[in-house]
Amino acid sequence: MAIDGGRVLMVDGESVVPVAKALALETRQAILGLLTNQVLNVSDLAEAMNLPHSTISSNINLLQAVGLVAVETEPGTRGTQKLCRKRYDAILIQLPGAAVEQDADVVSISMPIGSYRHVEAKPTCGLVSENKIIGMLDDTRSFFEPEHVNAQLIWFAQDGYIEYALPNNLPFGASPKSIQLSVEICSEAPQFNPDWPSDITLWVNDVEVGTWTCPGDYGGTRAAFTPDWWPLERTTHGLLKQWTVSEAGTLIDGVHLSGVTIEQLQLTRANHIKVRFGVKPDAKHRGGLNLFGRKFGNYPQDLLTRIAFTPARAHDDAAAKAPPRTTV
Repeated sequence: MAIDGGRVLMVDGESVVPVAKALALETRQAILGLLTNQVLNVSDLAEAMNLPHSTISSNINLLQAVGLVAVETEPGTRGTQKLCRKRYDAILIQLPGAAVEQDADVVSISMPIGSYRHVEAKPTCGLVSENKIIGMLDDTRSFFEPEHVNAQLIWFAQDGYIEYALPNNLPFGASPKSIQLSVEICSEAPQFNPDWPSDITLWVNDVEVGTWTCPGDYGGTRAAFTPDWWPLERTTHGLLKQWTVSEAGTLIDGVHLSGVTIEQLQLTRANHIKVRFGVKPDAKHRGGLNLFGRKFGNYPQDLLTRIAFTPARAHDDAAAKAPPRTTV
């Protein structure tokens, strides 16, 4: 990623803290400054900063650990030398929460799966970030740990639900035409089982949009974004599904799911849009569910929502051009 010709590092989630700590010391900031547009070895840096070789070396090791500096070893006049190069010119920090974009009468929202509002779950259950298990496995209290915002995989067995409050960024006076929700999802079986159906229901603003039966729970292979530390005998990926609610009804992956229309969702009624995925207690297949974030599974995305709308002015112009009603 480049901005104004420079190299930009984007950090979010758990990676923010170690990078911020690395930049907190003025010595390390000075090292990065000296490495701008040049490659120096540790001795060069020590001489320029009038600091011991060991001090420079330890700070270089920390900058290398967080990815800000690249180090290469090559033969020197006395043994080997470490050549240090700055990898980035700027850092962009993505704060926790939804990322909202608006373009061409469409509002797009990317909600991290860990930024849920509430969860009702039963063991087996749990959540993990890209680096570790959050809390304790099969302990429902773990869903309310502060670190839950970093979750990249969330699961629960049997019935239950997970609920999000998406920001409602529709322009004032706009008329929604359709809403699309897309997420990587699957059933939740012990370990994994591709033949483990689960009736997963979607609700939007408390309206039951429809139920889709997921065929199974998938594991046994290393998915594109599943971390190396996560065991292959557990769930590693799901299916990318897309629900679309429009004036004509509801589709899932282009196939009719229900007769629920966009008007029934009343998207403009509140400052947020309530989205819930769950398995009902009376479902035929109570096979639980797994939700995947952009750093887990096969698809680099979170819960994505796109709302198409008619702008207020266009809506008013269309009404003004309509032929007058005839009163009988």
